Amino acid sequence: MAEYSIGEMSRRTGVKVTTIRYYESRGLIPFPARTSGGQRRYDEAALERLAFLRHARELGFGLDDVAELMALAEHPEEDCAPAHEIARKQLAAVDRRMAILARLREELARLADADDDGNTAKCRVIQVLGDHRLCAGPHNIEDSAAALPGIR
Repeated sequence: MAEYSIGEMSRRTGVKVTTIRYYESRGLIPFPARTSGGQRRYDEAALERLAFLRHARELGFGLDDVAELMALAEHPEEDCAPAHEIARKQLAAVDRRMAILARLREELARLADADDDGNTAKCRVIQVLGDHRLCAGPHNIEDSAAALPGIR
């Protein structure tokens, strides 16, 4: 049976050592066995669990959702509908963030393309940054919360 140090777990998964310890403290990966010298020793299942966790985090899933998905993965005989629901919820969150980013991009493009005479006193970028009312529309989280239902 293969055993891995925390450093090897980090190298194999790309997860920082401090993050691995944090995941242990949250119960997302089990506390490993230790050598007589106190060094952590992880098994193959812990490595696979950490890789699953990292991939889920890369897709933007929150730790609570990751924990739920990992719990579902431990019961292969169960209905997978809850996993799909979690994925749909994450997709909706990504869609909301993309809408906000699209508005942000539009506003930044408008500012970047403003035709100024080169004088900062009349610079559109400086003017708009100084007075949010000059923006074309909402583009931050607070403004978008009102414009995009379910943003929070």
